[in-house]
Amino acid sequence: MVFSNPIFLFAFLPITLVLYYLSTKRLKNITLLLASLFFYSWGETFYLIIMLASITSNYYAAKLIYFFRTTRDNQGLDKVIFIIGIFVNIILLFTFKYTNFIVENMNSLLYFIHMPPIYMKPIHLPLGISFFTFQAISYIVDVYRKEVAPQKSLLGLALYISLFPQLIAGPIVRYHDVVQQINHRFHSINLFSSGITRFIIGLSKKILIANPLAEIADNAFALTMHEITAPMAWLGILAYSLQIYFDFSGYSDMAIGLGRMFGFRFFENFNYPYIARNMRDFWRRWHISLSLWFKDYVYIPLGGSRDKSETRVLLNLFIVFLLTGVWHGASWNFIIWGLFHGVFLVIERAGLANAMKKIWLPFQHLYTIFVILISWVFFRSENLTDSIIYLKSMFGLNGWRTNELMFNQVVASNTYFVIVCLGLLFATPIYPTFKKKFRDIAKNNFSGTTKFLYMNEVIILSSCMFLCILRIAATTYDPFIYFRF
Repeated sequence: MVFSNPIFLFAFLPITLVLYYLSTKRLKNITLLLASLFFYSWGETFYLIIMLASITSNYYAAKLIYFFRTTRDNQGLDKVIFIIGIFVNIILLFTFKYTNFIVENMNSLLYFIHMPPIYMKPIHLPLGISFFTFQAISYIVDVYRKEVAPQKSLLGLALYISLFPQLIAGPIVRYHDVVQQINHRFHSINLFSSGITRFIIGLSKKILIANPLAEIADNAFALTMHEITAPMAWLGILAYSLQIYFDFSGYSDMAIGLGRMFGFRFFENFNYPYIARNMRDFWRRWHISLSLWFKDYVYIPLGGSRDKSETRVLLNLFIVFLLTGVWHGASWNFIIWGLFHGVFLVIERAGLANAMKKIWLPFQHLYTIFVILISWVFFRSENLTDSIIYLKSMFGLNGWRTNELMFNQVVASNTYFVIVCLGLLFATPIYPTFKKKFRDIAKNNFSGTTKFLYMNEVIILSSCMFLCILRIAATTYDPFIYFRF
């Protein structure tokens, strides 16, 4: 069950909100926890047990870390328990996410040396396991670092790990950022209404922009190497780049909005990444919660930028982005994608970033967009062979001439071409900048401006919601791109 599903929008969410606000203050967390477990079990009934096992093991690991730390002669047992806790989380993620990938590659090697393959039933990937495992790791690390006390209530920790707004598609919420909100949070009409506003914005990004763009990208990537020309290849990867941004940022907006409806305040996860001047700037703006997680729990523990050896710093950076690629999925494509970003970040730190500052600003943006578009080919393609074929097409090895029939194979209608243009527009902060300036001018020159602006916003949001409902009712096409995460 995803946020754009009619069952979620018109049954699960309204029922959960009613039950939540009818509950007493003491029962609100229990109500929200039960709703979250039901939400996860809707599509992952069997694997709900896996998540519950993760919650329980991390709860008692943190308790033991705290217990041995407060014991006079613990002989380092707190560190032992901490290492075991981290190991259990990694093994859990590794087993369900990477076993199939490893067996597949081992069988390729065995075939090459003429040995019999390993026969194993494929292991299903539990939905959202990367997100809730990373949150569990952040919890026991925060406890071990003495940044927070262990959660007294098993139900409290279960709510943190299973909270449905951010369970299947992020953002990754770190324990020390929300521990106070789990135990004590406040509700208000303003917070609730801002949550509704943010949810509608996110839903509109997903339904009205990302999904149509996905059809263009799917059509382009479905073409064979003999069918796709360079213009179609560039249009396809442009559409996918916009799709993944509006899809992912849309889900983050919906998660932030849902959190506000239940009294939680989650941090922002995207900040117009496609206006970045270099790859380092891009990663400050793209999937911010993941970037901060790797910075705090991997990069800094490795030594970060504190090491006197620049070689070690560059190695730390490279390791982080290798792991970032591995985190995104069990595929060589994701590994190459992570290494690709890592290489450019290392090159930029080694001197390219300083050199880039001296050139004309538009060229800085063009360089960044070019690198990002190339990297998304590996992210979107099914395998490395398809990636290479698509890249060859982008650089004209299959020709440049595109007739109307070829164009119609990728872009189904003029409406879709308009959506590409809208995607390019809303991927920049032009609209919020214009909106702010309009507000400032109106407030200084017209009376009754606040009421007018409020009504205008209500009309726009209501129209967007109406269009979303129409599209949801008219089509079953609703791609979910996080199933590999």
